[in-house]
Amino acid sequence: MAAHDHGVRAEAARRRTFAVISHPDAGKSTLTEALALHASAITEAGAVHGKGDRRGVTSDWLAMERERGISITSAALRFEYAGMVFNLLDTPGHADFSEDTYRVLAAVDGVVMLLDAAKGLEPQTLKLFDVCRHRRLPVITFVNKWDRPGREPLELLDEIEQRIGLRPTPLTWPVGVAGDFHGVLDRRRGGFVRYTRTPGGATRAAEQLVSAEQAEAEHDTAFAVAREELDLVAATCGDFDPDSYAAGASTPVLFGAALPNFGVRQLLDTVVELAPAPAPRPDAAGATRRLDAPFAGLVFKVQANMDPAHRDRIAFVRVCSGRFERGMVVTHSATGRPFATKYAQQIFGQDRAVLDTAFPGDIVGLVNAGSLRVGDALYDGPAVRYPPIPSFAPEHFATVTARDSSRYKQFRRGVEQLDSEGVVQVLRSEQRGDHAPVLAAVGPMQFEVATHRLEHEFRAPVRLDRLGFSLARATDVAGAEALRTTSDVEVFTRGDGALLALFPTKWRLLSLQRHHPDIRLDPLVAGTE
Repeated sequence: MAAHDHGVRAEAARRRTFAVISHPDAGKSTLTEALALHASAITEAGAVHGKGDRRGVTSDWLAMERERGISITSAALRFEYAGMVFNLLDTPGHADFSEDTYRVLAAVDGVVMLLDAAKGLEPQTLKLFDVCRHRRLPVITFVNKWDRPGREPLELLDEIEQRIGLRPTPLTWPVGVAGDFHGVLDRRRGGFVRYTRTPGGATRAAEQLVSAEQAEAEHDTAFAVAREELDLVAATCGDFDPDSYAAGASTPVLFGAALPNFGVRQLLDTVVELAPAPAPRPDAAGATRRLDAPFAGLVFKVQANMDPAHRDRIAFVRVCSGRFERGMVVTHSATGRPFATKYAQQIFGQDRAVLDTAFPGDIVGLVNAGSLRVGDALYDGPAVRYPPIPSFAPEHFATVTARDSSRYKQFRRGVEQLDSEGVVQVLRSEQRGDHAPVLAAVGPMQFEVATHRLEHEFRAPVRLDRLGFSLARATDVAGAEALRTTSDVEVFTRGDGALLALFPTKWRLLSLQRHHPDIRLDPLVAGTE
């Protein structure tokens, strides 16, 4: 048994499970593919052109993603590099899908924060960083698009420190202003790394380590400026401190450009060296289950019809402890029933491969897992439940009805599917009935995804009618009864059983709270205060 335990711990130590977060258009999907390209997980990057005419990157599978050049769903990519196993979770960048990103962040051990060299910290990046802080995830920062015109590097560092309170400690420093990128100075290893662009960035960029003397001779002014800036950085930011990084007080910073693959290898090496390996995870009671305990995993994402040819439903499970072996029969925490894992795969976009064995930190795709929902645990041996993954506070509400009453069965099945995946929150009430459930969303683009999927996957075209509510609060049975006759306020039951009271404005909520302070009206995660 000891040998087996040691094997699980050794495999866990080789894992690096992390997400890439950023504002839309900062280049997350491009960076994801550039990292895989450097690790030889793919042979040619998909993002070889600008958003308008590029062919879809491998990780973007939904038709709407390809049409708009954005990531709506998140994808999990597994590859090996430098003796390590990377589990890289790409996330939606658009603010309307921040709830999906929140679920992904429940499954990772660290984060790469991607900044646009021209735009710096943007609103969605700030919101996602707040989630990272809440989950105590250490952050590595990659300043992207240095091959295009942008801001001064010192200005970007100052923004990181002033706006999110992280002390930046650059590991590399650009030689050449944004838009005239020659390479980077490697602060810890010394020397200058020079990059040579490849056509369209479709293959790994050539890089060469040259001496400081040679770099100075080739890039006299740019090199001198970089050295001067680096001296200033050393005096103000100091050197990288692993304890400060692990505590979430500082962030190592690297500069590069994902599209031509500049600086990507340095980022991979940094993740290998600095990003945390999987650690024992606390359960709902606060106790931790050892990494080498029997298998336990957390369902953090459910997705249907990723491959139109299969029309199946996939639950993404983060292995938290033990050894997962395809075919093992485990227990489903929500029902206490056995669950067979015969159809286990690793999945990236529409690419699939059978996964026979997995260890802590790995992501397993369980196919046709109809009974699994986000937040569920699967386990072998002693029972385990993990802390629930909260739903975000919805701010947009609409009733949805089937345009064709003869398609009601397909409509109902589709709504249930979208609810179980967390594409939207589905609210119901006796007053409105099952024929007209209310869809609740963080952002309006979620409605577009929901109606598109109902029409194209379930052949159930729908009509969407917006409602005049703008915020939700959690209540209880007594609160629901007290609010039953209140004008312009409605109470609904969400799919997970929670009771939500919907209000048209913040002022209406404040007025009600002032007159009825005894009614329970609790704010939800990421809600409007």
